[in-house]
Amino acid sequence: MEQIYTIPVNEAFEHSAEHKECGCPLCAIHRQFEENELELILGASMMEPDIRIMTNKEGFCRLHYDMMFVRQNRLGMALTLESHLNELREQIEDSAISSLIGGVGSAAEKRLTELESSCYVCRRTAYHFDHIMETVVLLWSTDPGFLPKFKAQPYFCLPHYKLLLSYGKKKLGKKAYPTFAKDCAAVVLPYFDKLREDVSWFCKKFDYRYVDEPWYDSQDSVERAMAFLRGDLHNAGKPKKK
Repeated sequence: MEQIYTIPVNEAFEHSAEHKECGCPLCAIHRQFEENELELILGASMMEPDIRIMTNKEGFCRLHYDMMFVRQNRLGMALTLESHLNELREQIEDSAISSLIGGVGSAAEKRLTELESSCYVCRRTAYHFDHIMETVVLLWSTDPGFLPKFKAQPYFCLPHYKLLLSYGKKKLGKKAYPTFAKDCAAVVLPYFDKLREDVSWFCKKFDYRYVDEPWYDSQDSVERAMAFLRGDLHNAGKPKKK
């Protein structure tokens, strides 16, 4: 197990266990890796030839273009775009051979189709997060000190709950996996039930019969339900307790 991944896993799980409002620790780790990649691509790594080759080839998805733009490093983004645009312009123009073989417009169609499904930041974040998921499962199975942290989580969002089960099934034996699945469910299902109650109470508060009743924990239940269902990724902001 690589130490580089055990550190962020332990730190995130410890933090979420202590500060329940932080939510899913795996969302927090994903956000951190994503932020690191964005920081590098507009900073220290911007002019490195090997990085520039990859960003020219892969480009960025719409989400990460937006996240780069709001970071207010317009020069860094412009330099990245300059290189990408110049290379892309050459690639989408039909050569004599491509026109004969594939017809007019074939080079542009092929290259732009490739670009639609690629993003440098998505790929880099996914690479690290794959190791994070493996590390969580391995720590659960090999480190007795990690188990209390795992069980103390406020919740795992549903997308990361699914990934935990998938990685657990791949990495654990038939004897250990059922216990792992139960430990995951013991974190997720109580929160799931409480969230359902909060959302239902939020709906009731719009009924005149409940207008004088307290809100309890329901005022931010819509935001929390969205974070639980989709994952609170991409620095989307954390729901606040009322």
